[in-house]
Amino acid sequence: MKKILIVVGILLGVLVLVVLLAVILTPWMDRWGTTPEERTQNFPGDVFLMNPARAANRGITINAPVEKVYPWILQIGADKSGMYSYTWLENLMNCEMAKDETIHPEWQNLAAGDLMKMCAGDFAPPPYIVAEVLPNQAVTFGHQANDTWEETWQFVLFPQTDGTTRLITRTSTNMIGGIWEVIRPISFVMERKMLLTIKGLSEQ
Repeated sequence: MKKILIVVGILLGVLVLVVLLAVILTPWMDRWGTTPEERTQNFPGDVFLMNPARAANRGITINAPVEKVYPWILQIGADKSGMYSYTWLENLMNCEMAKDETIHPEWQNLAAGDLMKMCAGDFAPPPYIVAEVLPNQAVTFGHQANDTWEETWQFVLFPQTDGTTRLITRTSTNMIGGIWEVIRPISFVMERKMLLTIKGLSEQ
C-alpha cells in the first residue's frame, strides 16, 4: 500500500510540474518568433472572431518570396501534404497523415467552405473549415459552433524588401480552460515544427 501511495504521489507531482511549466511557458509559446508590432497588427481573417478569449501569434522568416511559400499553405491537410509536423507521432496516435512534399496543381484551388482535415482516417477531430483565401496573402481556417466562429487559424504572408517572407500564424479561440490548457503546449510543439518544415520546403 505504501509503494502504491508513493507511485501515485510521484505521478501527481509530475502532473503538477507539467501544468506549472505549461503555465509559465505559455506567454513565450503564444508569441514565439513574432515582434510586438506583428502581435498587435490587424490581419486578414481577424474579422471572423473579433474578441477571442485567447490569441497566439507565431512567426518565422523564410528566405523565399511569398509565391514560393503560399502553395504549401494551400496544401495543408491530412489527405494532402499533411500537417508538415511530426508525422510519425501523428500516425502513432492513430491519426493517419499523408506526407507529400511536392506541389500538386489540383490542390491549389482551395476556396472558402472547403474542409481541411486534421486526420485522414476514420478517427479524427472535426476538420477545419476554410473561412477565407486571399492569394499570396493569407489563408484562414476555423471551427464553427451554431454557425458562429469559435476558433480561427490564420496563415498570413508578408513580403519583405530583401526578398524574404514573414509567415505569421495567429490562432484566435474561445475554447479555453480544462483540457484545452493541456492541449495547448502540444499544439505549440506541432505548429513550431510545421513552420520550420514550410520554411525548408519553400527554400528548396
